[in-house]
Amino acid sequence: MRVVLQRVTEASVKVEGKVIGSIGRGFLILLGISNEDDEAVADKMADKICRLRIFEDANGKTNLSLADVDGGLLVVSQFTLYADCRKGNRPGFTGAGAPDEANRLYEYFMEQCRSRVGQVEHGSFGADMKVELTNDGPFTLMLDSRELFPKVTQ
Repeated sequence: MRVVLQRVTEASVKVEGKVIGSIGRGFLILLGISNEDDEAVADKMADKICRLRIFEDANGKTNLSLADVDGGLLVVSQFTLYADCRKGNRPGFTGAGAPDEANRLYEYFMEQCRSRVGQVEHGSFGADMKVELTNDGPFTLMLDSRELFPKVTQ
């Protein structure tokens, strides 16, 4: 799994002009799923994300998690995180998960997040979405399960 995580003061996703998910303070998660991912990877990634301490405490230190600030998650599927741009100028996407399995793991990942935080909103898998956000900081992280959990992803 690959994740682009942005700490936000607000974020929303629209499909066909209609807002289908929105949060206030929390994380916007762009989630890419590969052919190699499974439930064990999703479990570890959900746990890592929900435990990240990247909100400021009273002393201005990034020391608080989503639960500490009653934050929410907006999870948007993003197969393009597995784009291969090594050859030519047109990206290839063979590393992205097959749609049915990727959608199943996307739903599973969100279930795991719901067991850890109160609010989990989402986009529509495979749809043309418009995402709006106010990045707080800005604070943006890139997480890759192959780097974070090499024993799980082998």
